[in-house]
Amino acid sequence: MKDELSKSSYGDLGVKNDKKTIRSWAFFDWANSAYNLVITSTIFPAYYTAITGDKDDNTIDYVYFFGYKIINSALYTYAMAFAFLVIAILSPILSSIADTRGNKKIFMKMFTYIGAIACSALFFFEINADKGVNTLNFSVIMFVIAAVGFWGSLVFYNSYLPEIATVEEQDNVSAKGFTFGYVGSIILQIICFVFVFKPEWFGIVDASVPARLSFLLVGIWWIGFAQIPFRNLPKGSPNFKTEKKNIMSSGFQELNKVWKQVKQMKYLKRFLFAFFFYSMGVQTVMLVATIFGEKILHLPTTKLIATILILQLVAIPGAMLMSYLSSKRFGNVNVLIGVVIIWIGSCISAYFIHTEMQFYALAAVIGLIMGGIQSLSRSTYSKFLPQSSPDHTSFFSFYDVTEKVALVFGMFSFGYIEVLSGSMRNSVIALALFFVFGLVFLLLLKKVEPKAVVVD
Repeated sequence: MKDELSKSSYGDLGVKNDKKTIRSWAFFDWANSAYNLVITSTIFPAYYTAITGDKDDNTIDYVYFFGYKIINSALYTYAMAFAFLVIAILSPILSSIADTRGNKKIFMKMFTYIGAIACSALFFFEINADKGVNTLNFSVIMFVIAAVGFWGSLVFYNSYLPEIATVEEQDNVSAKGFTFGYVGSIILQIICFVFVFKPEWFGIVDASVPARLSFLLVGIWWIGFAQIPFRNLPKGSPNFKTEKKNIMSSGFQELNKVWKQVKQMKYLKRFLFAFFFYSMGVQTVMLVATIFGEKILHLPTTKLIATILILQLVAIPGAMLMSYLSSKRFGNVNVLIGVVIIWIGSCISAYFIHTEMQFYALAAVIGLIMGGIQSLSRSTYSKFLPQSSPDHTSFFSFYDVTEKVALVFGMFSFGYIEVLSGSMRNSVIALALFFVFGLVFLLLLKKVEPKAVVVD
């Protein structure tokens, strides 16, 4: 029976739990996580806040985006929310094409190249009144496109998990992907750190060049290391049952089909509701942490980047610890409940912090639970998918659409509450409420017996 489970029925997908295939899959996290760290968490948000603000603590920083006056940090969160909305709309269509044609790797490549090139184009992001240069409009568009490329590629990357690993190995394989991502992103972050804070070593005089050079390096790193999974991962196997359908509508039809199946499974349905609400908080916190530290606590860029770097280091053992606790001790749901409770406490604490040391302590806690909740969420969902189905992309498209819609609400509400109240602290409290809703659904989940999804 075990041998049967380890065999895949997807044509060219071969044998599950193959070390080379899993290692190649994990290298995709190594490649693209540099974007997630440098662009969404450290250097780019710090650079963005620095060049769009006037450094006056008593005024709100505004920018003009295509003639529209808006708070600089609100523009950042709205741009991210728009990117997630685009992905939520596109991914069902693209996953339908990938399932029908059996070419999910082509779409991984397409989104990777689009995202990496747009990321490299951020090298031209500069606002300098003395030079008469202001590329804010162009750069925000590139920022959105890079985000679409990053998150879009993950739809197809995640869908490989149940196809390359058996159920009992999916927690470990998922954690391995995140671990590779953290290690790879930290290495490039250190390289960028040297450019930003020791530019004289390279004869760089213009203060904006080191940060902008980091954006270019991320794009090169992203494309370069992505060649490993592109070379070794299988392309996928076509699902000919859907080949004659309209590719523009069949993706949404597939999502509707998945939803109908999920509705019959109380366990999976409640998990997805929990995932929806706590994802509003998790990803939003990760995306706005640097801007929060700079605008609210006025921490210098050097300390912010060092803090986020330490956070990434802590996240590696955190992801491994969560994998161990879930698989060996308490089970996925119990661990997720504990982690969400910690997230609620972290958000409430963020409202009250006023010092550097408080910020550092909070960052350490968030780092410990950040990778674990992402890894466990992905593997928990994967465990209850139909293991013999050739269309895992549709199921993971549903998962990713759920996450992206959650992020649209999370990022938009964070920016909107700041605009209404004039303070990011109030936005953080809203995130705590999202985690509370997620916790409620996780607790309800314990009342239902888990069952695998049945495919028609």
